[in-house]
Amino acid sequence: MESITPLLVILCPAIAAVLISISRNKPNIREVWTIAASIVMFALVLSMAPAVVNGAKISYTIFPTMFENINFGFRVDAFGLIFAITTSSLWILVSFYSIGYMRALNEHGQTRFFFFFCLAILGALGVALSSNLLTLFIFYEIITISTYPLIIHEQTPEALKAGHKYFAYLLTSGVFLLFAIMFTYYLTGTTDFIPGGIPALASATQIIAIIIFFCFLLGFLKSAWMPFHSWLPTAMIAPTPVSALLHAVAVVKAGVFGIVRIVCYIYGVDLMQELNLWLVLAIIAGFTMLVASFFAIAQDDLKKRLAYSIISQLSYIILGAAMVTQSGISAAMLYIPFHGYMKITLFLCAGAIMVASGKRRISEMAGLGKTMPVTMLAFSVGAIGMVGLPPVCGFISKLFLCFGAWELFSPYNWIFLAVILISSLLDVIYFFPIIHAAFFKEPIGEGGMSGSYKVKEAPRFMLIPLVITAAISIIFFIHPNTFYIYDLMKIAVGQLFGGV
Repeated sequence: MESITPLLVILCPAIAAVLISISRNKPNIREVWTIAASIVMFALVLSMAPAVVNGAKISYTIFPTMFENINFGFRVDAFGLIFAITTSSLWILVSFYSIGYMRALNEHGQTRFFFFFCLAILGALGVALSSNLLTLFIFYEIITISTYPLIIHEQTPEALKAGHKYFAYLLTSGVFLLFAIMFTYYLTGTTDFIPGGIPALASATQIIAIIIFFCFLLGFLKSAWMPFHSWLPTAMIAPTPVSALLHAVAVVKAGVFGIVRIVCYIYGVDLMQELNLWLVLAIIAGFTMLVASFFAIAQDDLKKRLAYSIISQLSYIILGAAMVTQSGISAAMLYIPFHGYMKITLFLCAGAIMVASGKRRISEMAGLGKTMPVTMLAFSVGAIGMVGLPPVCGFISKLFLCFGAWELFSPYNWIFLAVILISSLLDVIYFFPIIHAAFFKEPIGEGGMSGSYKVKEAPRFMLIPLVITAAISIIFFIHPNTFYIYDLMKIAVGQLFGGV
């Protein structure tokens, strides 16, 4: 089904970036462009869902490349649309939040901030809708380049150092990704995403297929699997809206999205099992889940604790894909939107706390639930969901993940089920003390004396988005098919396992 809609989706943030630059001296108009583009883009993305649920694959070729059988263009399948819906819907909320955040702190360089924010969203949507590895690679690198100015936004020595580290890691990983794409094309004659994998890749020698797979893993370092993770906590020096959308959704999700693409649409379930690559990837994911959780427990800075939590939680997605079972891959796909809404709630709350109270450290947050009740209730929703408890959507994705582990053959089913449960217990250890301190300890006044403060929430432009993301995290639990997410997951998994 040929349609120009995917191109229009990409043009929304591109045009908005130009208009934002032109309106640099008119803040209100500049912000109108941001909001308008985010709403139009989400509407376009969501408009494709009914057709995809009914079995259509929407495609659009922009131009053929010099390589045979490779076009630069888009093909919208069920899995890609899950990521696109997640990113585009959250851009609306973070756009409003960013306006409140940047104005409350009277931040400098606001035009530059919104300009590169649009380009980063463009890259993320391009990754989601790409028809092949080459198109994905180009948009994946657009994310890297456009987020660098956002990370160094403060322009302090620490911010510049963080940006350089970010650039070094991710540009180097791009070399591995390009090598893997070229080698895949050389062996198979295609880079298209094919449900179940590229058949010709199975005829390659085992050692070559394994080397290419590890190059893909190194290429998708935005997924922050250990030990190649240190760029992410360092990059938390960026403004909170950047950490929220780009590090909780667009950047890191592009990394895990890429890994799931490779597992399910380049290698396929059968080849992953034949080469035992599933086990290697599952071990990497399990190791990252546990070790990152221990790092999170040790952090007193709230954003850094959330950063290590991201590293751990992203590996749930990798583990789900690695297990190559129907329930495991279902969990990986559902975790993308569910984790996106839960984690972004936590980051938005962290920014609201900083703006309203000036507090950044967890040790300073005693009694915060009494002074910022709405913010801390939203934070509690996000934290409960990350642990995997009802009535938040994280329960559903973790339940699928446990089913996926149980579908493995013994003894691996017990081992990976234990890893999931232990990691969830560690989530409790680093999230619940924050909630306890906020609601059950007395506020600490100036000079260390106990005292009480008047309720003081962040500005409404910041408060309303975090309430909405928390509410949708619960709505996903009650109705997982919100935004067609559950139907899209079933279509995608069915295609991989021959059910559709």
